[in-house]
Amino acid sequence: MYRFLLTPRWLVVSVVTLLAVAFCVFMGSWQLSRFQWRVDQHRSAKHDQVRTAAEAPVPLARVLPTTGTQVPDGDSGRQISATGSYDSGHQLLVPGRTLDGHDGFYVLTPLRVGGGAALPVVRGWLPGEASAAARAGSVPAAPTGQVTVIGALQYPETTDPSGATARGALPSGQLGMISAASLVNVLPYPVYSSWITATHPAAPLKAVPPAAPPNSGLDLKAFQNLGYTGQWFVFAGFVVFMWFRFARREGEARADAALGLVPQKAPDEEQEPSAATPA
Repeated sequence: MYRFLLTPRWLVVSVVTLLAVAFCVFMGSWQLSRFQWRVDQHRSAKHDQVRTAAEAPVPLARVLPTTGTQVPDGDSGRQISATGSYDSGHQLLVPGRTLDGHDGFYVLTPLRVGGGAALPVVRGWLPGEASAAARAGSVPAAPTGQVTVIGALQYPETTDPSGATARGALPSGQLGMISAASLVNVLPYPVYSSWITATHPAAPLKAVPPAAPPNSGLDLKAFQNLGYTGQWFVFAGFVVFMWFRFARREGEARADAALGLVPQKAPDEEQEPSAATPA
């Protein structure tokens, strides 16, 4: 019944089917390997972040010798010690920040260190609206005199989590994105490209946990890889299914023809008699 599978036409169809299945399986396996690679990267980044945060604080100059130095790879979350004096006159509130499921804002105060440059320090988080707190004067003042601050080093932010761009310009004294690019027009002195979150803020401020390094989490691309994996394997199964379906259909058609069970044509499908029929 299925001897026709050995005919040249079906041999070609079978070879093409095998190649298509092999290609789909290869692409699915590759997408799965990309997903696994991203999972491993995420685990490695989490492990490095925990290990780095547990190490003893290091001086600011050892990690960021100049204001233009970028955060070295693997140093995000590292405990940094910086000595200087707070510039309370240029304190900024960063609205639209959530902590433990509650809305609030960061309190950012520049720390003037050696050479006159400033290190942005998020002294802590407070609940409520930043504008209302500023009007009420309920934001705690920064300590005066020389202080030594210990905090977790952070990458500069590249997006505005508060959505200030969508809402319009923020009021004076507020900042949407923590980065040197957003601070350069606000502060009258050089600013470090990175910032820190104070590890032990004074009450009522609450400590801000360090953020994960950029591109270290299971982002949308990772789940896209996983979705593509499923699609390629489904394609492989569909190709096999269609091969069996066409083979079975042709086998049944050949068996019916051998038994004389070929369906007759409908009357309207029969050819019209010739107009030149002899009398």
